[in-house]
Amino acid sequence: MTPNEARIALNTGLAILALVGLRLIAAAFTPITFDEAYYWMWSKHLAGGYYDHPPMVAVVIRLGTMIAGDTEFGVRLVSILLALPMSWAIYQAAAILFGSRRVAASSAILLNITLMAAVGTMIVTPDAPLLVASSLLMFALAKVLHTGQGAWWLAVGAAAGCALLSKYTALFFGPAILIWLIAVPKLRHWLISPWLYLGGLVALLLFAPVILWNAEHHWVSFIKQMGRARIEDFRPVYIAELLPTQIAFATPLVWILGAMGLYALLRRRVGAPPARALLNVMFWIIVAYFVWHSLHARVEANWFAPVYPAFAIAAAVAAHLVEWAPHWQHLVDFCRRWAAPGGVVMFVLLVVQADTGLLSGYRRDATVRSIGIGWRETAAAIEAARAQTGATCVLASDYGTTGWLAFHLPKGTCVAQQSQRIRWINMPEPDAAQLAGPLLYVRELWPGDAPLKDRFARVGKVGEVERKRGPLVVETYALHLLQGPKGEVFDRTPPPELQ
Repeated sequence: MTPNEARIALNTGLAILALVGLRLIAAAFTPITFDEAYYWMWSKHLAGGYYDHPPMVAVVIRLGTMIAGDTEFGVRLVSILLALPMSWAIYQAAAILFGSRRVAASSAILLNITLMAAVGTMIVTPDAPLLVASSLLMFALAKVLHTGQGAWWLAVGAAAGCALLSKYTALFFGPAILIWLIAVPKLRHWLISPWLYLGGLVALLLFAPVILWNAEHHWVSFIKQMGRARIEDFRPVYIAELLPTQIAFATPLVWILGAMGLYALLRRRVGAPPARALLNVMFWIIVAYFVWHSLHARVEANWFAPVYPAFAIAAAVAAHLVEWAPHWQHLVDFCRRWAAPGGVVMFVLLVVQADTGLLSGYRRDATVRSIGIGWRETAAAIEAARAQTGATCVLASDYGTTGWLAFHLPKGTCVAQQSQRIRWINMPEPDAAQLAGPLLYVRELWPGDAPLKDRFARVGKVGEVERKRGPLVVETYALHLLQGPKGEVFDRTPPPELQ
């Protein structure tokens, strides 16, 4: 490595450490989301699978809370730190594929300043470990290409297996890799090499706990997630949401560079054919599926996480390697100069808005229901009502409220969701004594509503509590005391996938 290359690597590392440090600070002050609280409950009872997803997100949270406790910071710690191996992997992959340390440095920094990576690693969901595993997979594939050594297929299998343990979307990596091998003549010999299949075996072995868990639970998680591909109601309106949400999640300037880089790669204006083909298959296969999915259902912006490593490299290629016409070069120069500060500003503004509501004048926005701002005070009021009524267990109507209650109520408090018991199948249920006593039922206020009257002899409203962000009332919860169960307390109706 030349002195100039060493300086680039050092500066890149320092920049990424600063970005990770910023996320750690934000993580400590940003209230937990309902999904994070739900996954935190998973982490207390690790298993081979769960109703919604494979187990990696629970493992990540478990490791963090072992270090920093059951706090927002503890829940998020390891997920944020995983940005370090993610950045190293994408740096190395870009350097191998395009032979440029500047492209490598820009790839790592551009990936980190996207909201997909910045918020996606701070707010822990299955997309966080998936994003990291996707970057490691890109690195391992680049090493296969660069070295020609079959043993690197074992690393490919390990990265793919970790991706599969994170989210089922990783299944698309299999066809993407096969298409890459077929499309590039010099790589076709791997199709008859035992190393390729040994790598596949490694991935399968890592994914085996998820398969076994599904086999023991009527394949419910596979049915739930893979049934999304079936079109039952044609609604192309959702496709209009894809572009604006991805511009926001990539940040506008990074998105412009990425789109220009993908265009240049498709037009074969830069890079060797195997490198171009790898970025194209790792990006377009998954994108094509989500475009298909959007024809009948909403595609959440974070679902595109696994394409972002390839997208970031494409953006760096546009910034440094492609020769553009003068008017396009001015745009590229502007994006390259301001992408990083623009991404940091967007992240800070988003965190400030989510935590305070200040930027919208305390009006509702997209973050207000998912971020648990105000829940500490709400939980304190619920705990006071529980103690006053002598309730032996707190029941909730949905998994998000259940997670928030479990996270914020005093440790050891009995908390359970009354319905959708498939979500909690890995966890021990409250004992008979807890369910026999008075139960406090918490759910959003419905005017004139007396819930669960068919299951309990006495249902009485004992109060209401509000969750607020500043002066804005986000939600109002009704508190009902349930007494005299007529039979089964829980609604054990099978999930839709098994009916």
